[in-house]
Amino acid sequence: MNGPAHTPYDGSSKPFTIGLKPLGLDQWIDVDEYLLPHLAEKRRLYAEIPEKVFVEEDGTREAQQEVLDLIVAYLAAKHPGSHRDTGSGIEVIGAESGSGPAVALRAAPLVLASLLVQEDLILMRRDESGWRLAAGSLCFPSSWSLEEKFGKPLQQIHAPVPGFGPGTRPAELINRMFDGLQGQAVERYNWSIQAGDALYHPLSNLQRIDRATNRPTRFPDGDVDAHAFIRVERQTLRKLPVSRDILFTIRIHLDPLKVLARHPDRATLAASFAAQLEALDKAQLDYKGLTADRDRLVALLASMAIAA
Repeated sequence: MNGPAHTPYDGSSKPFTIGLKPLGLDQWIDVDEYLLPHLAEKRRLYAEIPEKVFVEEDGTREAQQEVLDLIVAYLAAKHPGSHRDTGSGIEVIGAESGSGPAVALRAAPLVLASLLVQEDLILMRRDESGWRLAAGSLCFPSSWSLEEKFGKPLQQIHAPVPGFGPGTRPAELINRMFDGLQGQAVERYNWSIQAGDALYHPLSNLQRIDRATNRPTRFPDGDVDAHAFIRVERQTLRKLPVSRDILFTIRIHLDPLKVLARHPDRATLAASFAAQLEALDKAQLDYKGLTADRDRLVALLASMAIAA
């Protein structure tokens, strides 16, 4: 890949906004050249820390199967180059059998679905408290814990997000959007910057503290250019036609920040990215873990824009 697949920091997706946009169902699942290594990492996590990457409530298996059926049908129709119909199901071409989920875990249809795609898969179910997290495969979390959020309604899940906690207007809007979602799908993007290229990134930024300084950890040796990666989340929402649960998918894209220097539109991208970083307030910077490094990141992006 010559550059980032998605660039929401170009101004098209403002941080800390809902930003949902219509999505054609023919563009639902995002498959690229990292499919096999991403699935290998999922299998490793299932084998080593299954309780941290998969949860389910009793009574969700039928909805999980609905997810699996939809994903299998989509991949068979849209991605024959990466997925093969075996007659009894579908398999990823070239995927290793290797280690992976234990037998009991493989009985969960959501786990089987998760090993066909790069997306994480979260099942949301409605009750009197709102839309709650009823089941999920989350191998590539962006600074949150599946165990901690399991069973909680949206308002509590979003409580740490500045401006999105219980009782806020965005929290009410999200609930209404979930209620109103019908046959269409929607998508949104989110971005952050992290040190290193780990897909499994569960600790919140407030938990990632340097014990010596009691401050959020910085990039190793202070070298932002060498260690900074842009983490883009492509999120989709789709109401399942039978169960009426909502499937929330999260697809992670990781690119070194320095890849922007080679982008044909690097001046515009770098300038927009720097402007969005500068516009974040203290609570937003703390949430994204960028308080200590925002100025250095802005300076680096500004130099890219000037060099262009």
